[in-house]
Amino acid sequence: MTSRVEELEQDNARLTAQLATLKQQLDWFKRQLFGSKSEKRLDVDPSVQGNLLGILGVTPPPQKEQPAETITYQRRKKARDGAVNDSGLRFSDDVPREVIAVRDPEIEAIPEDRRELIGEKVIYRLAQRPGSYVILEYTRPVYKLLDDQTIATTPAPLNVLEKSVADVSFLTGMLIDKFCYHLPLYRQHQRLLQCGVQLSRSSLSNWAGRAIDLLEPIVDAQSRHQLQSRVLAMDETPIKAGRQKKGKMRQGYFWPIYGDDDEIVFHYAPTREHRHVQALLGDFSGTLLSDGYEAYAAYARHNGQVTHAQCWAHCRRGFEQATESEPAACTEALALIGALYRHEEIIREQGLTGEKKLAYRTQHSEPIVKAFWTWCDQQCHRPDLLPSNPLAKALKYAMARHASLQVFLSDPEVPIDTNHLERGLRVIPMGKKNWLFCSTEIGAKRVAVIQSLLVTCKLQGVDPYTYLVDVLQRISEHPASRVIELTPREWKTKFADTPLKSDLALASQ
Repeated sequence: MTSRVEELEQDNARLTAQLATLKQQLDWFKRQLFGSKSEKRLDVDPSVQGNLLGILGVTPPPQKEQPAETITYQRRKKARDGAVNDSGLRFSDDVPREVIAVRDPEIEAIPEDRRELIGEKVIYRLAQRPGSYVILEYTRPVYKLLDDQTIATTPAPLNVLEKSVADVSFLTGMLIDKFCYHLPLYRQHQRLLQCGVQLSRSSLSNWAGRAIDLLEPIVDAQSRHQLQSRVLAMDETPIKAGRQKKGKMRQGYFWPIYGDDDEIVFHYAPTREHRHVQALLGDFSGTLLSDGYEAYAAYARHNGQVTHAQCWAHCRRGFEQATESEPAACTEALALIGALYRHEEIIREQGLTGEKKLAYRTQHSEPIVKAFWTWCDQQCHRPDLLPSNPLAKALKYAMARHASLQVFLSDPEVPIDTNHLERGLRVIPMGKKNWLFCSTEIGAKRVAVIQSLLVTCKLQGVDPYTYLVDVLQRISEHPASRVIELTPREWKTKFADTPLKSDLALASQ
């Protein structure tokens, strides 16, 4: 009877743990379907969080002052912040405007000697034209030379794509629409038809591919420069590319790498195998910042010149997902990690760099990290915490990365997380919601090339349309030994003031 009771107790404990795991999975699926996917915490009362951190032996970081409003009987004039009217419409001087003169027949019927114009009132409304296209008609004189009775024709102007009817302005607009605004080529083809222009849809794919192939040497140069960085952030994101069999696409991956100079390069690989990290990074020497995927840790172990740092945002995610099952314990963990992020915010606000940044982290962030590890150790010794508990899994993830999560405390150039890289690679999942997949692996490699330049343009504050119009025309004549000058980082200092323009822009001047 005793052995039977023990067996039933073991079965009960196993089923209870299994039930808790399934409940946690069900809560996760419900959140994906119906809830908010944001991991941002709701505002916590500073006094409550301060007491919590005090109990854990940590001095809470100073709270950010919230702007206060004093209400008096005097009304302060509203600052429009550049708005041209009370509706909040804002626009720069380069936005085209059409002036419409509004007339009143009743007022104009009054004789001029009985009225005087003393001013005018101006209102603004935001309007939109349908997608429009322009046909450039080149007239080339043909001469007959009387001396030798031969015919001479003015040569046709050079074009980016040889034997193509697409102007550089169209090529650039097509690439911007697809890869910046995620408008698939078939929708662009429909818009062309609505505007009265008939083209084969395959022509658009062909032009896009040929244009991107011209840009590949620029991305290669950007990648070589990027590998000279002291700190690299790396991640991977899935993409469907190429047909595995009828009705099923292959699973591939983009591997984005973010360097010191705010440059990002996407690489395509057909799998998520460890060997791709070695192939992409080669003999890189410095600090590699990543999430918890084992491939990056394996690369660092086999390369003695690499220091592996890991992301606190990924560490935090496990505790955030375990909040439903262990609310009290997870609140403590999130409070500690939140204090770390508050100190990083203070560093940004004060503009600290180098040794000053390192000294601030040593004084304020390091005690919080030590308190966090002490708290983790205490939680791991809880007798009621089963291995299947979501909190136990979050603790296991964090404790296994103890050294990597502390690298930012000894190097001021290492960010606390990979959020800057996550923001850069968002274009891939955003694009997948519209153009869904890449028909071939060659197409996936071309997506990696163009997105490397477009995302870097955004990071460098470069207008992608102006950049592509210039570079697509310049690259055929630019020396190959100086191709690095055509990367967005270098281009904005060398060519941004006098960019090459399309014939359409020149004709409009």
